[in-house]
Amino acid sequence: MAIKDLANGRGTASDAGGGGGGDVKAHFVFIPMMFQGHLIPAVDTALLLATHGALASIVVTPSNTGRVRPAVDFARKSGLPVRLVELPLELAAEGLPDGADDVDRVPPDLWANYFRALARLRAPLERHLRAHAPYPTCVVADFCHPWARELAASLGVPRLCFFSMCAFCLLCQHNVERFDAYGGVAGDDELVVVPGLERKVEVSRAQAPGFFRGMPGFEKFADEVEQVLAEADGIVTNSFLEMEPEYVAGYAEARRMKVWTVGPVSLFHQRATTLASRGNTAAIDADECLRWLDGKEPSSVVYVSFGSIAHAEEKQVVELGLGLEASGHPFIWVVKNADQHGEDVAEFLRELEARVAGRGLLIRGWAPQVLILSHAAVGGFVTHSGWNSTVEAVTAGLPVVTWPHFADQFLNAKFAVEVLGFGVDVGVMEPVMYRLDQKEIVVGREVVEKAVRSIMDGGDEGEERRRRARALAAKARAAVEEGGSSHRNLLDLVKNFEFKVGAGCDAIA
Repeated sequence: MAIKDLANGRGTASDAGGGGGGDVKAHFVFIPMMFQGHLIPAVDTALLLATHGALASIVVTPSNTGRVRPAVDFARKSGLPVRLVELPLELAAEGLPDGADDVDRVPPDLWANYFRALARLRAPLERHLRAHAPYPTCVVADFCHPWARELAASLGVPRLCFFSMCAFCLLCQHNVERFDAYGGVAGDDELVVVPGLERKVEVSRAQAPGFFRGMPGFEKFADEVEQVLAEADGIVTNSFLEMEPEYVAGYAEARRMKVWTVGPVSLFHQRATTLASRGNTAAIDADECLRWLDGKEPSSVVYVSFGSIAHAEEKQVVELGLGLEASGHPFIWVVKNADQHGEDVAEFLRELEARVAGRGLLIRGWAPQVLILSHAAVGGFVTHSGWNSTVEAVTAGLPVVTWPHFADQFLNAKFAVEVLGFGVDVGVMEPVMYRLDQKEIVVGREVVEKAVRSIMDGGDEGEERRRRARALAAKARAAVEEGGSSHRNLLDLVKNFEFKVGAGCDAIA
């Protein structure tokens, strides 16, 4: 696929400007999915490429600008060539209410409408890219944006798929679908062995249905996502080779395309100021968290957060809180959407705060997660097993309690517990969110208490988990340092998609 000639009035590499000026080697256009778990690592990846001389243009919608602008502004002030391209969604055209640009305000029955609205960004984005020099050399689009295929084809540039997931998850999901592992399986909860792996890994359709599979109204979209992924010019993922070499190689072979592991991308942020602003959408003072942690013994605090989407039911909030209290360990608990619970839960949280004053810190809303995890006082992490949280735990060298809620989280949990050996599972075997029925799934306080004690105390087994976590952290940091695998892959990306005036840029096979 040839890059269009840059000399016909479209500008040259030296016209980049937008934060640092001077010559740039390549121009990557990042199109993240507008969920924080997708958006934040995509922005971090863009900033990392900018550190190696590439211009990075990051597409955002208005409600998401505030989530990424602090990090982008800091990078620009540091001289990095990075831009924000803010484009509004056509909400009314797809039957979406005002404010639905913010994914937290999209009703579940309108998710299909939201994805159609995102696809409407193609035409205005193409107009913007043609009007603003320098011309793109590569489109890097989240796999949830199949419409990026037409954008890249019209621009005449290569297209990479971005995944905020690990290769283990991608390969398992691919092989289950490729080999029809669920064929003949009676129920969604019946376990099957993932084909094509040396290690025995079992999943159910409920845990790993396939991207967008089983979601009402997304049948055709799921097929399109798979087809567009198969036609990509390569894959970029927030992982690192030393953690999962066999799965990176296996996925590259299965897809017959290059897989660039560039993570952990959160390590772009080496200063407390950028860590505190990373994804910040709330008023909590990061300094307040640090002062609280400074008063605790090393490795004594357990951090509890279920990410930006997962939302615990009222009974689960109570059981979790009582389990943390009974564990006896200091804790920071991020309570998402606390205002959506009834008065009974609000009263329970107030009473809990009073009982654990000084030992427990409840954060309502956003928290500076990477900053907290990197603090010496934190010794473990209770997580929903989203990949960002999992790899951030790896980077911090922390054992985890895995508590998956939906999507790729079950495979991430298996990876942490069964493959890497630095986690303990709470035993949730099926999704607790986005299900068609209203089945109640509650993890009791005794299970919470036991799981927390397992990663914070845990005797010889607990010490082994901590040893494995520390070893992974050392590998993670080596991967991003000069000469490390992720550092080399970033340089390779820039080299493969640099400006080639009058020359072709063949797809990477």
